[in-house]
Amino acid sequence: MPEEREEQAIWEDPIVKEVRRAREALFAAAGYDLEELCRRLQAEQVSSGREVVTLSPRRTGRETGEAA
Repeated sequence: MPEEREEQAIWEDPIVKEVRRAREALFAAAGYDLEELCRRLQAEQVSSGREVVTLSPRRTGRETGEAA
């Protein structure tokens, strides 16, 4: 007769849990509208006064002629 296996508790990462909770709160505040969420995040980015850095796309080996 096979032995019964004990159910294992699922381990939850507390940092992932916190990030998901924050994401849910931001999305709920935007009425679950993705465009509104983007508008709010962009407005917050502008009003933060911090320098925004946008990196140029990385070139692939195919574009540079380098072998893979």
